[in-house]
Amino acid sequence: MTDWIDVCAENSLAEGENIIVEVDGTEVAIFKVDGQFYAIEDVCSHDGAEIASGELDGDEIICPRHGARFCVKTGAVKCPPAYENVDTFPVQIMNSRLQVRDDRWD
Repeated sequence: MTDWIDVCAENSLAEGENIIVEVDGTEVAIFKVDGQFYAIEDVCSHDGAEIASGELDGDEIICPRHGARFCVKTGAVKCPPAYENVDTFPVQIMNSRLQVRDDRWD
């Protein structure tokens, strides 16, 4: 089981903002949506480019290169040209600190 990675203070992210952190060699984008935190792999399954710099529309991040959409809550692809979901990661608040971990290999 991988360890929790300390990211930032819980109040560091405003609504609709994100932060990128490396977790076990994987770039992870953590978003604050509707007061909750969600973490997805910062990669478009269409062409491998980063997606966190795209526009957030509700709970969907729009890939800045070709417009594919992904749900930041579930990682589900919502619009082509992507057809594969992206991985999500668990997030927790511990002592007012935002933490994330990669549980894909547990």
